[in-house]
Amino acid sequence: MCGIFGIISSAEDVDKREVRTLARFAQSRGKDSSGIMMLTENLYDVRKADCSITRLLKQRSLKLNSTVVFGHSRLITNGLSDNQPVVRDGLAVFHNGIVVNADNIWPHLGRERLFQVDSEVIAAIAADHLASNDSVESISKMVLETCRGVVACALVIPRLGKLFLFSNNGSLYIGKKDSAVYFSSEQFPLVHIGCSGIRQVKGEPVIIDIPMSQAPIVVKESNDRTLNLIPNLVLKSAEEDLLQYPEPTFRRCVKCILPETMPFIAFDDDGVCNYCRNYRIRNNPKPQQAFRDLLQPYRGTIGNDCLVPFSGGRDSSYSLHLIVNELKMKPLAYTYDWGMVTDLGRRNISRMCAALGVENIVVAADIEEKRRNITKNVKAWLRSPHLGMVSIFTAGDKHFFRHLETVKKQTGISLNIWGANPLEVTHFKAGFLGVPPDFAMKGVYNSGLQKQLDYHSRRFRAMLESLGYFNSSLWDTLSGEYYRALMPKKDYFDVFDYWAWNESEIESTLDAYDWERAEDTATTWRIGDGTAAFYNYIYRIVAGFTEHDTFRSNQIREGQITRDRAMELVMDENRPRYANLRWYLDAIQLDFADTIKTINAIPRLYKPA
Repeated sequence: MCGIFGIISSAEDVDKREVRTLARFAQSRGKDSSGIMMLTENLYDVRKADCSITRLLKQRSLKLNSTVVFGHSRLITNGLSDNQPVVRDGLAVFHNGIVVNADNIWPHLGRERLFQVDSEVIAAIAADHLASNDSVESISKMVLETCRGVVACALVIPRLGKLFLFSNNGSLYIGKKDSAVYFSSEQFPLVHIGCSGIRQVKGEPVIIDIPMSQAPIVVKESNDRTLNLIPNLVLKSAEEDLLQYPEPTFRRCVKCILPETMPFIAFDDDGVCNYCRNYRIRNNPKPQQAFRDLLQPYRGTIGNDCLVPFSGGRDSSYSLHLIVNELKMKPLAYTYDWGMVTDLGRRNISRMCAALGVENIVVAADIEEKRRNITKNVKAWLRSPHLGMVSIFTAGDKHFFRHLETVKKQTGISLNIWGANPLEVTHFKAGFLGVPPDFAMKGVYNSGLQKQLDYHSRRFRAMLESLGYFNSSLWDTLSGEYYRALMPKKDYFDVFDYWAWNESEIESTLDAYDWERAEDTATTWRIGDGTAAFYNYIYRIVAGFTEHDTFRSNQIREGQITRDRAMELVMDENRPRYANLRWYLDAIQLDFADTIKTINAIPRLYKPA
């Protein structure tokens, strides 16, 4: 979840422009904090800060007059206050990934934990190994055998004059240029600056000689962040009592469980809704061999041969499993983190990529800016609640599609294989804006120019009811919608066009990877999405149902579950998720009590029991 890089020159000081170039590419993976390490007058000097690495490099005290420079640009996950590199026991660790079992490792080490960040355990394992073993070459093996989750690492040991580069998923590359050695989390930055002999570091470590220094590593750090980018996951609190879970009194379809508050719903004389009458089976896969035949021209003998958009959620995790184990493809996972991916979601990304040995390219938005945009739109919505405008809360994630095209260009990979659940069709989100359901729609999302013009004209009229929507997020919202709905998509396939979507099979498969579940709900759907609990609470309070009702209704129509089972499930899945709600409101800096009270006071579309 970070970007690491370095230059080791044997003849002269590193090229400052190349340092800045590598830093700029590393920053695309996360810009919440940064760190630099360089050799200065026979000692290794570390600077860390709560700012982007490009900003850190502009500090006057950083002259970069050194033959050795290592850098780190971080998307903050575990441990808000502990920036990288982690320095302890005479070692420095630059780590990309998340060690998901760090808490379980510490009791078995002979060292005290000093920081919150999970990456510290790598330094402690290495220090323990050095204290009891003369074989420095086996340090990386010990780390990779002990740690679970992605470990792409640069381990610096100044007193031995050694740099260890190792990775369990391939998110680390090394190359040469003139008399210098370069490394980076991704291949493209090394190609961009003209390196030769570029190769992926995976499994076997690369050990590089660096200038030796017996002096302690000097660390200077500035911590001036005011916004908490990692809210605490509070499981219980007295304010939880503010959350309501009313029992609506309304009519439901006798076949599915959609209620009369569903937009554009109509019941026939038998009590069956028009959504059921117009439904066409969606979970009807084509022959898998046909898929393999389609993929054959894309298969390569060297390197990755497909991109997999990867959120770490239930369906994309299962799809990655199928792509590696069933289709025998060599995927590169692409993740867009827009600030509403929870640490649970990030840990599952790390679990799956490490277990499957899949390189993960992360593109991170400016999280502070994205969250400020969300805050502005939620405040505008609270001043004039409109169910058709709830979807604007998630508008910021649509740049996923834009950055996918950038990754395709940088990697030279055209094929992208998705794992979109065919049953996740939620007509009601646009329906509350006055858009009638398109029962013939084949995909999960509506697309096409005319449909988008109609949708946005209706959204514009709704925005006029609360002028706070006309804020700095508007361009971000509109451009994201363009990339999602209008930009042409090529070499695009979906796993679930050829594999049946089976919930129990998916969950049992993911359990084998120790895939993490949420503590505040039994469902596995959208549990890594920080926004889901909030918008579903709004829909449940005002309309009496959520996206869980539409999803389970589709399962009924597909013959996967009974109506009674669907009712039983949504009664549990629709319960307010306090922990997730509190995380979300803390992340966008809105008062929990005031926000929930405002939502609770909105007039309802049904009569309470």
